[in-house]
Amino acid sequence: MTEPTYTLHFASPDCTKDSVDLVGGKNASLGELMEAGEEVEVPPGFAVTTDFYEAFLETQSLTEYITERLSTVDIDDDNDVAAASEDIREHIERAEFPEFLSAELRSAWEQLRSEAGTTDLQVAVRSSATAEDLPDASFAGQQDTYLNVSDFESVKQRTKACMASLFTARAITYREEHDFEHDEVLISVGIQKMVDARTSGVMFTLNPSNGDRSKVRIESNWGLGEAVVSGSVTPDSFLVDKPVYKIVDRNVQKKDIMTVPTDAGTEEVSVEDDKRDVPSLTADEIIKLTDLAKAIEQHYDRPQDIEWAIEETGDEKQFYILQSRPETAWNDEEERRTEVDTSASAADRILDQL
Repeated sequence: MTEPTYTLHFASPDCTKDSVDLVGGKNASLGELMEAGEEVEVPPGFAVTTDFYEAFLETQSLTEYITERLSTVDIDDDNDVAAASEDIREHIERAEFPEFLSAELRSAWEQLRSEAGTTDLQVAVRSSATAEDLPDASFAGQQDTYLNVSDFESVKQRTKACMASLFTARAITYREEHDFEHDEVLISVGIQKMVDARTSGVMFTLNPSNGDRSKVRIESNWGLGEAVVSGSVTPDSFLVDKPVYKIVDRNVQKKDIMTVPTDAGTEEVSVEDDKRDVPSLTADEIIKLTDLAKAIEQHYDRPQDIEWAIEETGDEKQFYILQSRPETAWNDEEERRTEVDTSASAADRILDQL
C-alpha cells in the first residue's frame, strides 16, 4: 500500500495530466503546463490532494455524516436539497483539520512563500474536482474559488470552503441526475500565487466562431481576468493568423470596469479615463501570446482554451499562463466527424467485399 500524498507542488513530476485522481482536473492541468516548454511560465503553487480531503473527512467522521444526510434527501425537492447542502457545508467548514494535516498544509504554504520570495504572499485558492474533465459530464464551474488570500489561517479556512463546495445544491443535484455516486467525485484544492495583472484574459488556439485552426483568438481587459472569464465585460478581441502573426481582425472596446485585488478578495472598479479606449494589449504582446498559444497547443496536440495574465513592473513584463483546458465546441465536433468518417470507411470496405 502506497503512502498517502497530502500536498503536491505543481512543478512535481508527479503532478501531470495522469494525476487527476490525486489533484483534480484543474491542478493536473497546471502541473502539465509546467512541461509545455520553458517559455510557458505558470505561477508557483501546490495542490492539497484528494488524499488530504479523504483523510480530513475520515478523521472528523464527516464521511459517515455526509452519507447519512444525503440518504434522506428528496432530489426532486429543491428546498430539501438546499437544506442538506447547507448542513453538509457547515459541518465541513466548522471541522478542524487534524494536526498532521494542518502541519502538512503549513509546510507547503511556507515552502511556497519561500519560493515566491515574500512573506506578504497573496494566493488564489481554487477547487479542483476529479470529475471536471470527464467527457460525458460537465462538472466545471460547480465549485468555489477565492482570490487574494493572504495568511495561513485564511488559507486553511478557504481550503475547507472549497472542499465544502463539492456539496452545493447544484452539485448534489447534478450528481444525482447523472448517476454519479457522491463518494465517486473527490476534490483537491489548488493554492497558487496571485498575479498582479496589468492585463489578462483568455485565448483560443483556433477561431471559436468557425473552428479555423490557423487562427488564435485573444480576448483581453485591464486588471484581473475574472471580468473576462465571467462575461461581465466585453473584452478587446484580436484574431491572429498563426503562420504569419498577422492580426486579421481587431475589436477594441470601451472598457469601463476592471477587476482588481483588495484586502477582502477582489472588486470591480472604474477604468481610468485615459485607458478606456486604448487597446489593453500591444502588438508585441499579441505576438508573444500567440507564441505561447502555439506552444501549448503543440504540447497537448489539440486546440486549447487558455487563461493568461501579464504582470508589469517598470520595464519588466512577465507572461503567465493560469489555466489551459481542451477547447470543447470544435474538439467535440471534430471527434463526431471522425466517428462518422470511420463508420463510412468501414461501410465502404464491406461493400467492396460483396
